[in-house]
Amino acid sequence: MRKRVVDELNQFLEGNYMAIHAYENYINHCQDAELKHTLHQFQQEHKQHAQMTADRIQSLGGIPIDHLGLKGTIIEWIKNLTEKTNRDTHIVKDALAGEARGIEVSQKILKNDLDTESKQLVEKILNHDQQHVNVLKKLLQQMDRV
Repeated sequence: MRKRVVDELNQFLEGNYMAIHAYENYINHCQDAELKHTLHQFQQEHKQHAQMTADRIQSLGGIPIDHLGLKGTIIEWIKNLTEKTNRDTHIVKDALAGEARGIEVSQKILKNDLDTESKQLVEKILNHDQQHVNVLKKLLQQMDRV
């Protein structure tokens, strides 16, 4: 059971690493200072979540991953999207889609055999991710009005 929990938490951790790197790209391509600040805050939260998840994996006697894995190639795809005109709007749309996909994939982890403490940790992190989704939706609505 512990190995399965560690494997599932490592999958979750990989998703957080993907988010960290995606936000790095968004921040580097963003033009609006306020948006850049918001994206930086989200990135910092994903870094905290990654550390919390890695700590949990270690407390279970596992070894946390420290890389993106094969899924990291998605980052290259994201880089191409941010080259478009109306860059900030595309960044918000991409970030929103990424957060939503991350939540969806992570919720599947919750359906598996996580122990109570690990499940609570993942749920807490997903609540923060849902807050990111809500903020990004509001930003997109504001951008559409302009």
